[in-house]
Order: sequence, then structure tokens, then C-alpha cells
Amino acid sequence: MPDSRTETRTSRVHSTLFALPGTPFQTAIGILRVAFGWIFLWAFLDKTFGLGYATERANAWMHGGSPTFGFLNFGTSGPLAGFYRSLAGNPVVDWLFMIGLLGIGLAFLLGTGMRIAAASGAVLMALMWSAVLPGEINPFLDDHIVYAIAMVALALGGAGRHLGFGRAWRRLPVVQKNPWLV
Repeated sequence: MPDSRTETRTSRVHSTLFALPGTPFQTAIGILRVAFGWIFLWAFLDKTFGLGYATERANAWMHGGSPTFGFLNFGTSGPLAGFYRSLAGNPVVDWLFMIGLLGIGLAFLLGTGMRIAAASGAVLMALMWSAVLPGEINPFLDDHIVYAIAMVALALGGAGRHLGFGRAWRRLPVVQKNPWLV
């Protein structure tokens, strides 16, 4: 029969590892962070395997398709459209885009590396925003900019510590020596 010290220690490890929420706000930012992670990870998975949502199987990256060709070639508009169309299908751009989707998605899902993920996500969103200028509904502000602001706010607000591994991540010696890894 376990003693109360073992149960307390196990409970402390569990709550520290998974950073269980303490308030409704902490729960909400944890859920929002996970939702952002899933958006990016799903885009990576769909473009890699052609799950039939935004990418058909025949156009999947694993079948030789380009994850950037469609958007950059047909979805761009405005003053920077020519620049973005010149990047369409470039293997280096494809790799950078896919690594970004995977890295941002995993970091937000796990609650680790939030500063890098938020900065990278904000840059990606700003680039996607600039590829469709002016916006269809609002010439200045669209969902890309709102996503960028929200991702930075989640990182600054410590959302990785709630419903994720952010607290345990922060205690790693390498992260303590390099705060930019938080």
C-alpha cells in the first residue's frame, strides 16, 4: 500500500509535467495554444500526405507535389504577387515552409519553444498576409495578422505552461542557459 509521501510525490510530478491549469484563463490560453498547434500541424500533414482537404493525394509532397506551388502561383495578388509567384515550387522554399509548419505546430502543441515558434509563426503569417495584399475584406487587417498577434501574445503570456510541457521545458539546463528557447 503506497504511503502519502509517494502519492504526494506522484501528484506533484504529474501536475508539474503536464502543467495542469489553475484558473479558467490559464485553461483558455492552453486550449488556444493547442488549437494553434493543431492548425499548423494539420497543414503540414495535409500537404505532406495529401489527406484530401486542402491537398489532394496526387499533389502531396510525398508524391512529388510542391506544398507552396498552388498558393504562391494562384493565390497571390497585389504589388508583391510577381515576387511570390517567382518562388512557387522552389524546393528550398518548400522545405522552409514545411519545416516551419511542423516546428510551429509541434511547439504550440507541446508548449515548448514558444518564443521561437511565435516569432516564426508571426513571420510566416506576415509573409502570407503580404502575398494577398490588399485583403478581400479589409485592406489592412486580416486573419493572418490576427493570428500573428495572438501567437505572440500566447508566447508572452506563458501559454506553454498550461496544458503543456512548458514548465518542465523551462527547467531544462539548456533552456535556463538560453532563455530564447523558452
